[in-house]
Amino acid sequence: MKKYLFLLFTGFTFSAAQSQEITDALRYAQNNLNGTARFQAMGGAFGALGGDLSSININPAGSAVFSNNQAAFTISNLNTKNNSNYFGTKTSEKDNSFDLNQAGGVFVFKNQNSNSDWKKFSFALNYENTNNFSNSVFSAGKNPNNSVDRYFLSYANGIPFSDFENTSYGRLNFAAQQAYLGYNAFIIDPLNATPGNTQYYSNVPAGGNYYQENTITSQGYNGKLSFNAATSYKDKLYIGINLNSHFTDFRQFTSFYEDNNAPLTNEYTVSSLRFENELYTYGSGFSFQLGAIAKVTNELRLGLAYESSTWYNLNDELTQSLGSISSKNGAGDTNDIADPRITNIYAPYKLQTPSKLTGSFAYVFGKSGLISIDYAMKDYSNTQFKPKNEFNSINSDMNNILDNTGELRIGAEYKIEKISLRAGYRYEQSPYKNTATMGDLNGYSGGLGYNFGSTKLDLSYAYAKRDSQQAFFSQGLTDGAKINSINNNVSLTLLFEL
Repeated sequence: MKKYLFLLFTGFTFSAAQSQEITDALRYAQNNLNGTARFQAMGGAFGALGGDLSSININPAGSAVFSNNQAAFTISNLNTKNNSNYFGTKTSEKDNSFDLNQAGGVFVFKNQNSNSDWKKFSFALNYENTNNFSNSVFSAGKNPNNSVDRYFLSYANGIPFSDFENTSYGRLNFAAQQAYLGYNAFIIDPLNATPGNTQYYSNVPAGGNYYQENTITSQGYNGKLSFNAATSYKDKLYIGINLNSHFTDFRQFTSFYEDNNAPLTNEYTVSSLRFENELYTYGSGFSFQLGAIAKVTNELRLGLAYESSTWYNLNDELTQSLGSISSKNGAGDTNDIADPRITNIYAPYKLQTPSKLTGSFAYVFGKSGLISIDYAMKDYSNTQFKPKNEFNSINSDMNNILDNTGELRIGAEYKIEKISLRAGYRYEQSPYKNTATMGDLNGYSGGLGYNFGSTKLDLSYAYAKRDSQQAFFSQGLTDGAKINSINNNVSLTLLFEL
C-alpha cells in the first residue's frame, strides 16, 4: 500500500491543454436571457424593434431607432434550483446571486442637413453579462454497477508503469496524472510491477452497491462589451454594426465521494474515497455583428441580423487531490492520500463558437402597444477548439454530437398612459442531437414599466426550465444524474434620457 502525502507548492506549465469536454465549449457558446428589464420581460424579442440598449445585442441597427440620448443600468437577482435524480434518489440544491447585469448608453446625432436622406447617426456603448455562472448541483444515490475506479483505469491502461511510478505529478500529461493519482491513492495497481507494464487492476471491491455523491459548485461570468454604430436612411431603413469584446472568468469546484458495502476480506480493499477538482478558466474574445431594420409601414417592421463566431483565447488552471480509506478483516482503516498541492497551468488555447442568424418581425399598434417575434438559427456542430491538430478528437465529437438549432422569442407590450405591461416567451432547441443529454429550453417572462418623463423604471421576472443528463465524468464512470434546472431572474432597470 502507498501512504503518500505530497506537500509540494510548485506550479507547472504544460505544452498541451487539459482534456477538454463538450460542456466546456457549450459554456461559452450559449447565452442566458440577460439585459435590460424591458428586454427580459419581452423575452428578448427585439430584432425588429430597436430602441432598447439590449436590443443592439440582437440587431445592432436598433440604436438608430432611438430619438434621444439615453443611459441605462440594470441589476439582477438570479435564483437557480437544480433537482437531481440519481438511480432513484432525489436531491435538490439552490444558488442565489446578485449582480450588475447591464450598463450602457447611446448617443444620437441628427443630421442638420434637411436635404440628406441619412437622417441620423447613433453610437452606443453597452455592457452585459451574457452568462452568470453561479450554480450549484448536488447528486447522490446508490450505483448498483459501477465505481469511479473505472475512471482511473480508463486513463491508466495503456500507460507504461514506469511513466509515473517514480515521476512527479507536475511532469506528467493529463492522462498520466489521472493514473498517478489513482495509483498513489491505492485505487489501482499494476498487474505486475515491471516498468513496461501497461495493464492495471482495481482495489475497489466488485459486487457491492456503490453509494456516490457528486457536488458541483461554480461561479463567475461571461461579459460582453459592445461598441455600436448605426444610421437611419429616410427613417425607413436602419443599418448598424457592433464590435464586441468578450471576457470570461469561471471557477468550478467538484467533489466526488464514494463508499461501498462489500464484505471485508483478509486483503486491504478500498472502502471509501473522495476525488476533488478545481478548475479556473479565464480569457477574452472578439466577435462582430451586422444588422438592418426595415420600416415597411408605420406599423410593420422587419429585421435581419448576423452575429459572427466568437473567437476566444482561453487559459485553464487545474488543481486535483484524491484520498481513499482501505479496510480489511481484523485491522483498522488506513488512509492513502495523493494530494500534489500543485496547480497545473496549461498552455493557452482557442475556442471558436458558432455564428448566429436572426430574422425578426414586429407590429406596432401606434402608441398603445406592439408584438414582436424573433427566430434565430445557430449550428453548434461548428464549434471548434484550436489548434485543430491538438483537438481533433473533441472537435470530431462536437461535429457528430451537436446539432443545428432554432430559437424562438415572442414579446408583447401594452401601454396604459405612463404604465407599460409586458410579457414574453422563449423556446430554444437543445444543442445536442440526443435531447436526453440536454433538453429544449422553455421560458416565460413578464414585467412592467413606469415613465416618469426623463426617467423610466422597469421591472421584470423571467422563468426558464431545462432538463439534462449530467455524467459525473467524461470517461470511465459515465453514469450520470437526471437534472431538472429552473432559473428565476428578477431585474430592475433605471433609464435616463440625456
